[in-house]
This record gives sequence, C-alpha cells and structure tokens, in this order.
Amino acid sequence: MEIVALAGGIGASKLLLGLTRAMDPRELTVIVNTGDDIVLHGLSISPDLDIVTYTLAGVVNPDTGWGFRDETFCTLDQLGVYGRPNWFHLGDRDLATHIHRTAMLREGAHLSQVSESIRQALGVQSRILPMSDEPVPTMIETDQGCFHFQEYLVQRRAEPVVRRISFDGIERARAAPGVLDMLARAAGIIICPSNPLISIGPILAVPGVREALRTRRTHVVAVCPIVGGKSLKGPSDQMLAQLGFEVSAYGVARMYQDFCATFVIDPVDSAQSSAIESLGMEVLIYPTVMRNVEDKEILARRIVEFAAKQKAGTAA
Repeated sequence: MEIVALAGGIGASKLLLGLTRAMDPRELTVIVNTGDDIVLHGLSISPDLDIVTYTLAGVVNPDTGWGFRDETFCTLDQLGVYGRPNWFHLGDRDLATHIHRTAMLREGAHLSQVSESIRQALGVQSRILPMSDEPVPTMIETDQGCFHFQEYLVQRRAEPVVRRISFDGIERARAAPGVLDMLARAAGIIICPSNPLISIGPILAVPGVREALRTRRTHVVAVCPIVGGKSLKGPSDQMLAQLGFEVSAYGVARMYQDFCATFVIDPVDSAQSSAIESLGMEVLIYPTVMRNVEDKEILARRIVEFAAKQKAGTAA
C-alpha cells in the first residue's frame, strides 16, 4: 500500500521515522518542502530534504534533529576566522552533502536527481522528492524588513513580527517529477505535523499540488502540529498569531479543510472535535506528542491502519 507524506523538517521527520517502522519503507514517498533552501558560501543547502534524509538514514543528530550525529564544526569555525558569516550551523560532514549537491547542480542535474543520489548513498529505502526542482525561496516580510526564511528563523531567532509570507518564483515553479503522479495514485496521503505556513504552505503553493489533493480529499489525513494552543517545534504558533490565524487545532483544520477529510488531534484538544467536524472533516484523537521512537511508531501505525481501512472501504 503506497503512502505519500507531505513534510517539512524536524517535526515531520519524527512521524516519517515512525512510518518507516509501521509499514514497508519502500512503499513510502515523502514530498519535502524546499522553500527553506538557501545558498551560503556558494553552496546549495536544502535543510528540510537533508533532515528527512538523515533521519531516515539513521545518522541524524538526535539532540538537535538536524545535521549528523557526533558532528564537528571545524570548517565553520575557520570560516568565521576569515570573516565569513557563520550564523547557519553547517557541520563538516554536512558540508560534504552541500558540496556534492552544488557540484551536481552545476553539472546540470536537477534537485530531484541530486536528492535521489543522496538518498541512495545513505541507504534510505523510502523515496524522497523535493516539491519542485526550481528554487522557490520562502520570504518573510516583517516589521524589520524582508528576510529569507533562514535569516528570519536562525540569524534573527524569529524575533521580527511577521507581516506577510511569500514564495519567490512560485508562479513559474513546477512540481518535481513524480510528485503529482504519486498524489494521484497513492492509497493514502499524510500531511505531517509541520508548520502549515512555511513547511506545508510552500508545497501546497506549487501549481497543481493543492488541486491534486482536493481531488483525493477523502484519502488525505493531516496530523495537527498545534497541541494545546502551542507548536511542538519552532515558531508555528507565533507566526500563525501574527498573521491573524487562530492558534488551535481548529484553526489549522480550517486551513486544510478544502483538501483534507481526516484530521488527527491530540487528546488535549479533544474539546475541539465538534467544531472541526463541522468543517466536514472526520476527527481522530491520538497522542501526537512524539517523545521517543515508540511514540512515533504508535502514531504512525494508527494512521497507516486508518488509511488501509479507507482503501478497503473505497475498494468495496
């Protein structure tokens, strides 16, 4: 049973790891946000793609959720000596990934081909696709100016007040090879618990993606990234509030209601079930806070089992 997951970085990778344990990982395809991609020191960096790949390869730093385990930062330190900006933490082995990616892109390869090369080299069984081969940087307009998302999040620690989010070049972008095909044929589609604005939002903005999801709405299951009015990772709650969205499970459900028929919320938010159901969505109440591998696998297994039942019901 083929499953497709739409994913950002750290929050999504927890569920994705669970999915690879709850199902045949070869039947999982992950469509990853690339709005976070940035060029630094002349290198093409794809943070979310790398987080997902490193996590599924079993080499990610468990303390940070990004980069390699037992990483060193000698190159970054030396760049600082030369007066180069070193606010974005690039480890020594991580830099090898970016050098490899940059070299392939300069040789004419597409980002999807680069991602496949890295996936295979690190022994990941699941398929990993960028949302698009074209650069679509997420730009954050704030009360202190306009910044690339990484500058806003890492360099400025998400302190500026967000006024608007845009995806530069999105109107010219195309879904990467395999993206629309997988959305059309997968037995189940999972929206991972990622920031709906800057992780899932860019994927949905790629021409054809949201329309494809609407067509498959009954097969789409989303896991809410907001629990008890707070984001589990990153500034999702802060960004939602600053842009005028309701910071709650119901608020996120409203953002997804046109393409998602089933919404997973934590027991903490069970009181919002009726309101979410009024949007025409089925509500599943499962613990969504994934503190360890067991939590990840349990949540993933429940979602896969639900998707299997949906598939069986459709076939009947």
